[in-house]
Amino acid sequence: MGFIMIALLLAAIGMIVAASSLLKLHPFISLLAASLFLGLSASALGQFDVQAITPSIREGFGIILSHIGIVIVLGTVIGVFLEKSGAALRIADTIVRIIGPKSPALAMSIIGWLVSIPVFCDSGYIILNTMRKSVTRKTGVRSAAMSIAMGSGLYASHTLIPPTPGPVVAAGNLGLENNLGMVVLFGIGISLVPMMAGYFWAIFIGERVETREDRINAELFRNGITSESVINPGKLPSSVLSFAPIIVPIILIGLGSFASVPVVASRLGTFGKVVLFLGSPTMALLIGFIFAVFLAPELNEEALMKWIGEGIRIAGPIILITGAGGAFGAIIKATSISAYLGNFMSVWGLGILLPFIFSAALKTAQGSTTTTMVTASALIAPLLVPLGLESVVGRVLVMLSIGAGAMTVSHANDSYFWVVSEFSGMDIKTAYKSHTVATGIQGFATMAAVLVLSVFLL
Repeated sequence: MGFIMIALLLAAIGMIVAASSLLKLHPFISLLAASLFLGLSASALGQFDVQAITPSIREGFGIILSHIGIVIVLGTVIGVFLEKSGAALRIADTIVRIIGPKSPALAMSIIGWLVSIPVFCDSGYIILNTMRKSVTRKTGVRSAAMSIAMGSGLYASHTLIPPTPGPVVAAGNLGLENNLGMVVLFGIGISLVPMMAGYFWAIFIGERVETREDRINAELFRNGITSESVINPGKLPSSVLSFAPIIVPIILIGLGSFASVPVVASRLGTFGKVVLFLGSPTMALLIGFIFAVFLAPELNEEALMKWIGEGIRIAGPIILITGAGGAFGAIIKATSISAYLGNFMSVWGLGILLPFIFSAALKTAQGSTTTTMVTASALIAPLLVPLGLESVVGRVLVMLSIGAGAMTVSHANDSYFWVVSEFSGMDIKTAYKSHTVATGIQGFATMAAVLVLSVFLL
């Protein structure tokens, strides 16, 4: 019976992949259909009460959104304000000036890493691309090096650091909604590994491939045009105000996590309770949103209605996918699949590698990083106990392992692949040689770092 149940789970996962990638069905419907299929199949085998299917789906959908639904909306709205106000460009300009012209590719990596904490990597690349082209022409660095450096920097934080939806959802599915501060701290530390791995690959491959942009820049250089300024500092928000919507929530969540330690909480008393309140993800993101509102040139209908409305519109599908992923996880938990799969995997001794393997396979097959993290975390959550990863640190490392897999790899079925290739002037062959390989290197480098941490922390 165990192998039959595992086969049903694999079939359900296959349904999600096929429906999302081949039939182009929305992941929300794909996940709900897989949940229903799994519940009905388990019921037919006498492993699950058919009357419990609908309540399990409702409960799984609601519980996960009760923890992180507001966080997703606020994080998305902050990203829209950063984009519309020009704050993202101000952040980029500030970092370039701090690092200096001698390391432009490293500047691109850091800019991408920072901007993609609240902004989707696809949107972040589009937002920053004009700035990247200007810096590329000004410094004379190869376009591919700058493109891959920025793209891999965006990708690193996108998959590992809340409040980006993927990491937030994965943390929620894994029972870490009250430990997001720890997730943020670990995510920041680990994400530096794939950021630097992507940077070194960008330097290497940048000298070995040529893009359409390189040919255009060469022609401009022959015509005496070596720089193109696209940043008008007079029209952008200040650096302090631009950084505030990102930095303030991260600081508050970090302080809240620190104040949650029993020894610290007992000494801080009432002040500690205030810190815990302000450091909760919802309150921290709400404060970050307040800072973001002041990025608007004027507090008029354009900012207060259209910008916020756009953020809510973008967050809507993410919330639906998140809830459906919670429903899928609830069905898995309610059946005997988790016990069978846990016993099966424990024989192989995969441990912390299991989330990475599954997540990488799913990412490569269906393309979406967010869908991968939602599905993988929902599947792995019931296996935490049999895998010996039920502690808070174990759950955090599982989330990072899933994030590492969700990087591996970005290719033609991933929208980000096309964003990077098209905006960078790469043909498909060049994009595979540079961007796809970069994401593979990032994923394996991240997993290697997680394995090292697991040796010391588990």
